[in-house]
This record gives sequence, C-alpha cells and structure tokens, in this order.
Amino acid sequence: PLVFCPPTVTSPCKILKCNSEFWAATSGSHHLGAEEAPEFCTALRAYAHCTRRTARTCRGDLAYHSAVHGIDDLMVQHNCSKDGPTSQPRLRTLPPGDSQERSDSPEICHYEKSFHKHSATPNYTHCGLFGDPHLRTFMDTFQTCKVQGAWPLIDNNYLNVQVTNTPVLPGSSATATSKLTIIFKSFQECVDQKVYQAEMDELPAAFVDGSKNGGDKHGANSLKITEKVSGQHIEIQAKYIGTTIVVRQVGRYLTFAVRMPEEVVNAVEDRDSQGLYLCLRGCPANQQIDFQAVRSAQATEGRARRKGPSLPAPPEAFTYETATAKCREKLPVEDLYFQSCVFDLLTTGDVNFMLAAYYAFEDVKMLHSNKDKLHLYERTRVLSPGNTAPTGTHPTLWVALLCLCWLCLL
Repeated sequence: PLVFCPPTVTSPCKILKCNSEFWAATSGSHHLGAEEAPEFCTALRAYAHCTRRTARTCRGDLAYHSAVHGIDDLMVQHNCSKDGPTSQPRLRTLPPGDSQERSDSPEICHYEKSFHKHSATPNYTHCGLFGDPHLRTFMDTFQTCKVQGAWPLIDNNYLNVQVTNTPVLPGSSATATSKLTIIFKSFQECVDQKVYQAEMDELPAAFVDGSKNGGDKHGANSLKITEKVSGQHIEIQAKYIGTTIVVRQVGRYLTFAVRMPEEVVNAVEDRDSQGLYLCLRGCPANQQIDFQAVRSAQATEGRARRKGPSLPAPPEAFTYETATAKCREKLPVEDLYFQSCVFDLLTTGDVNFMLAAYYAFEDVKMLHSNKDKLHLYERTRVLSPGNTAPTGTHPTLWVALLCLCWLCLL
C-alpha cells in the first residue's frame, strides 16, 4: 500500500530529469564495444554534472543519493576519468532483441487475449482528474474537490496512483495537482515493479529507473511509455491489464486520465479499506465543493465589492461573463467540463485551467468506451455511510458561510 504523507511543497529537486537524460543518451550502451567506451564516459560525466547542479535542492532525496553513488560505481567499472568532455552523445536506437524492443510477449501479458479468451469483450471504465481539481470517477460521477496534500486515486492489486494537490495561490483553498506517482506492481512473467513520477515542470518520458518498459521479464513490452509532446503529454500502455494512462502538464499543473477494465478496477483484496480510493469512491463529502453555492457566492461578492473598496482584487479580471465567454472558445457544450472551466477561471484567474478542462474532455473522448456518456450535466455529491451532511443548521446560514469562504479566497 502507498504511504500517504502530509501536504508538502513540491520539491525543486531535478534528479528525475538527470536520470532520464542519462538513460536517453546511453540506451543499449551495454552492447558497446571497447572502442565506444569514451562515449559512455562522456554521458556519465554529463550525468554527474547534472546531479551537481541540482545537489542543493536534493538534500534528503533518496533517489538523488542513490544516483550519486551509482555514478561513482559506474565511473570505476568503466575506468572513466572524472575530467573530460560532458557534451551529450547522440541518442541510440536499441539493437533487435533488446528487452526494450521485445514484441514477442506471452499471451498472459495481453489482457484481452488472456483474461477474456472465451468471453465477451471486457467493459472499460474511465477516471480523470484535472483543474482545481475536478474528478470524474469510474462510475461517471463528477465532483469538484479540495483534497489538499497527498491522496490515492487508484489502489488495486495491479497498480497504485497517488496525487499531491497544492494551493494555487498563497492562502487560497483552490488547489491543483502538482505531483503524480504511479506504481505498477510486478506481475507474473510480464513486468517488474515500475514507478513513474511527474512533478510541476517535470514530465519524464521514462520510469524513475530510466527505463521505458516493464523491465527484463519476457513480457516487458506489455508496459510501455510513449512521449506524445515533450514535457507536456505522455501515455502509458499497460497491455497486461488492458489499461491506458494519459498524463499531461498544462500550465504548471498536471492532469490524469485512465481507461481501465472493470475487472481490474474492482480487483482489490479488501474492499472495506478502499474508502480513500478517489477514482472508485469519489472525494469524501467534507472535501467536496458545490458549484451552485460558489456561483451564488460569486454574485454576492460582486454586490459587496460595489458597496466599498475594502475587498482585494481577484487574481485576474475575470467576471462570470468573461470567464463564460473564454471557456466557450474551447468548450462549446455547456456541460460539467465547461462549468469546471468557468469555476477555475473565477477561482484562479489562470487561463491555463481552461486548457486543462479542454484536454480533460479530449482525453474522455479518446478513452471512454461509451460515447453516449462523454458529456455530463449533473453534479454528484456522494455521501458515504457515516459521512452524512450536517444537520440542525439552517440552510440560509450554510449559504452565508459559503459566501464568506468565497470572500476569504479573494
């Protein structure tokens, strides 16, 4: 299981970038002849130089310290001098037969061929997280949540996905996804355990260990990362569990979308322990935000602003009307993706959130198996047992409190 930590500021440590650059420069280097050893040493020195540049921001980072020790070991093994050129060598294509290019995966490593050999095509489901943040669950419920800090999106027998959401503005309750960790668990003869991690301004096209597939097992190519747009869009295909994951960086923040068979979604050892599995159960009721209440609060705030100059100005000059017009440029259908866009422009003033909503809907069109359910119009508030709405409080008071919270945001 994942360990959930308290909210933290996104680390500026860039060790993942160093790892990826070294891997890209030396893929297949274990096949090099002796005459090409200097090229490997050049890449190794560039790797060492990269780690030194990020050393100050990586104190206490285990991946950083592991990389530093690994570099020293490789320097000794390949008899590399620490002094010399550090320019990056050309990218290599791997020789036929290398594990990174293996295509002869066993049948067990192809979900549709192995799990459903004698049955109908499996039912696929979709989950997505984007913006401030908005969640579409596997059950096609749609929620807007606070969920600051680290939260599990998916936690089943095959993989774990955890997101970290941080405040968009100092002192604001508006949050967005600043870090994403995906753990693919070791599976039979198909894949070794692999970890993918992305952060703000760092969207690697490789796993944490620098590889781009499932490792050294016979079916390693049934797990593969593809870079669609450098630094902006990657796709992970996990054919052995019939799953496709799309991760994007839009502006400073990350979006997540997944297509997964129902059988995999529900493959959990203890369903009672899955209460925080957001893609399956949704956000806890006390973490959900009501669109309608916020819209009413925005109108109330506008009237209050006209009565006096004491309230601070919003981050950008978006009114409800200008936000609506802006969102309509990319999202002509006024569904929940459109409304999410309007909400995010009003709460953050950042036009990149319009693009996040747009790409989230594009991912739904690509990943959702039921084309009749692409657009959603009804917001969903799920109250789990023991997590019911508060009683004994007059509704008018709750509206007043929500309006007050909105004013505090500004």
